[in-house]
Amino acid sequence: MSAQISPRITCLPIVPKAGLALLASLSFALQPAYADEIQAGRYSVVSLLPTSAQRDPLSSVVDTTLPDAATSIGEALDILLAGSGYRLSAPTTAPAIRETLLALPLPDAHRKLGPLPLREALEVLVGPAFVLVEDPIHRLVSFEPCSPTPFAPSEE
Repeated sequence: MSAQISPRITCLPIVPKAGLALLASLSFALQPAYADEIQAGRYSVVSLLPTSAQRDPLSSVVDTTLPDAATSIGEALDILLAGSGYRLSAPTTAPAIRETLLALPLPDAHRKLGPLPLREALEVLVGPAFVLVEDPIHRLVSFEPCSPTPFAPSEE
């Protein structure tokens, strides 16, 4: 009687040394290059730092078409500032001439603004006769005349 010998086959995965080197290099390649970034997906990396618009909301880029309902500079400023966290300062804290500015009609050329930083959009709306004044602590903006008003309304 002959004994049957069954062959013992052991299957070991064979990974060539070059394959190990490739795997090791891929694991390092998938790591973000900087400590302020994290891997968000297979091909994307997300920064852990705030954007410039998050640090300074007035530097955020706006691209706005003002509605027909906005008829004055003041209404246009309110629309632009909405969502920025900033608002116009109270009339009592600003020069009286600012209220005259805010009541002026909105030029058609200013209905479409952008893309440009919010700060510049505000400066475009008020024109070169006024300078933007920022209060980052209270998140307020105001406008002051660049020079004394040369054409004061006459009293009759």
